[in-house]
Amino acid sequence: MSRFVRASKYRHVFGQQAKKEHNVENVKVTNSAWDTNVVAASANYISVNWNASGGGAFAILPLPSPFAPIANGFPTKLPDTLPLARSHTAAVLDTDWSPHNDSVVASGGEDGSVFIWKVEQGVFDGWGEEGWAPRDFDPVAKIAASPRKIGQVVFHPTANMVLASASGEHTIKLWDLAGTDAPRATLTGHGDTIQSFTFNSTGTLLASTCRDRKLRLFDPRAGGEAVRTAESHGGVKGSRVVWMGDHDRIATTGFSKMSDRQVGIWETGGLSSIKMTTLDQSAGVVMPFWSENNILFLAGKGDGNIRYYEYESDSLFALDEYKSSDPQRGMCFLPRRALNISECEIARAYKVHSTYIEAIGFRVPRKSDSFQSDLYPPAPSAEPSVSPAEFFSGKPVQRKVVSLDSGETTSSAVAATPAALASPAPAPTPSAPAPAPVVSPSPILPQVSSPPASAAPISRSVSISEGPTKTSSAPAPAPAPQPELKHNRDEGSGALQAENAHLKEENAQLSGELREARTKLRELELQVESMRANAKKAAQALLEA
Repeated sequence: MSRFVRASKYRHVFGQQAKKEHNVENVKVTNSAWDTNVVAASANYISVNWNASGGGAFAILPLPSPFAPIANGFPTKLPDTLPLARSHTAAVLDTDWSPHNDSVVASGGEDGSVFIWKVEQGVFDGWGEEGWAPRDFDPVAKIAASPRKIGQVVFHPTANMVLASASGEHTIKLWDLAGTDAPRATLTGHGDTIQSFTFNSTGTLLASTCRDRKLRLFDPRAGGEAVRTAESHGGVKGSRVVWMGDHDRIATTGFSKMSDRQVGIWETGGLSSIKMTTLDQSAGVVMPFWSENNILFLAGKGDGNIRYYEYESDSLFALDEYKSSDPQRGMCFLPRRALNISECEIARAYKVHSTYIEAIGFRVPRKSDSFQSDLYPPAPSAEPSVSPAEFFSGKPVQRKVVSLDSGETTSSAVAATPAALASPAPAPTPSAPAPAPVVSPSPILPQVSSPPASAAPISRSVSISEGPTKTSSAPAPAPAPQPELKHNRDEGSGALQAENAHLKEENAQLSGELREARTKLRELELQVESMRANAKKAAQALLEA
């Protein structure tokens, strides 16, 4: 083995199971064979696809956690009858919580409908007390999304109350929840069942995996066909995709033609494969989860373990593995802004077994009680960046992030224009701009519409970004003593641009050579380790002889 150990502050991260009294027992998980995570979580609640008769249903429960407050009287062992979200006429296939409102959840089912639900405060008061009677949840909005089943629902990460749904028609539709009569955009071109899809951190790009073994990249505002398509994993079994945070990379899990489980890293510029790694030969679909600590968690359905890798220089380095003898039916991760930072918790998973849910906290051992800033990069904020009208009109998007130490919300430095697109998304022409509709609070969702106060920082960011073009109408006069400076700057601008382009080409070439060199170096290290192992075996055989 190599004598050098790669430096990493996450090298000793470990997973710790919560105590039994912080788990939820007597959970009746759905029997549907549809491949989703089964469970989803916000900072306050958790939803589980339920095994219910007389249509489809899912359960909404207070967050089962040793660190989050649980409603008074809420039992850790659920009663046989409890309030459910039951409006679907067929099995619920997927749920997702809004990143901007921890009380709003969307559900999609086999009946082709999408429902929006709002959890009111006090709804769990009195659970387990004498005379308590269960009362089912009522949806606040319904979308007739498709004549066929809705396999996945995903909220937009930055636009307020924008939802995407994948249907059995092999399309992905984006909805503005302020008006759900028709989708705002439809993404087409899938040749078979859509297995998963994900937004990038700003929501300006969308990646999907499909049963036709292709990986696709879309501009969700433009709609239509994919802007990039590539051959993905060779196996036809379930494939998943997750965007790797602010990196211009996506990670996929799937199966090879020989049914080996794989994890791959792809660059989004040309959608070419950077690295494909074989995990094992198990049969369960691998669920990928990304943490902005540059850690990729991999949990296989039917497995008891959770692998986690650190991403660095287009490679995945194995950190450790959480092991358990209990197989998982599904899994989700808590939003990072709700983590217990006093215990150096960098991620928390909720693992669904056959009859109960347990919390698993991933921690970095530190002796200091102060805030560990190196472990906690800013987390996605609960405050939306743009309204639905601003997003679909083509407004540049910058993600809002919150400091886990001070709670201060700022705009991320992520580029607003998608670098992966060869051509920009179509926008209204300057000669006849389409007026952006003023979105009034929805009569269906009055309590979840974006607050007017959020418009102020958005308008300020626009005025800053448009500043150079506006000042050109009233240029400041050049200083008289130095008239030659502007002339020289104009003459040299072309040369500087050419030099910059040349440097970018050299940089790209050197990056490719460095990547190849690292790959060869790793292969040589593996060969050396194999030779040492063989030599050790040979020496042992000679001694035994």
